[in-house]
Amino acid sequence: MSAYTVEIRVMPRASLLDPQGQAVQHALQALGFRDVASVRAGKHLVVEVDAPTRDEAAARARTMCDRLLANPVTEDYECIVSP
Repeated sequence: MSAYTVEIRVMPRASLLDPQGQAVQHALQALGFRDVASVRAGKHLVVEVDAPTRDEAAARARTMCDRLLANPVTEDYECIVSP
């Protein structure tokens, strides 16, 4: 088994409203950052996975996302595996 670092980026689907992102955008504009056109807020997770191969580590990370880390109805995710 090898240890792999998996970076997981979870974002609201582009077609859906992002209330948290909108709140951040409005707050930034209120602070004088008028050039901020839009904000999307998501999650960035870093997970250490012990797996026999890089592909298996990626598969385990996708299973984690499907079962817990991302809402499949409202969010998309991306997994990046590094040794």
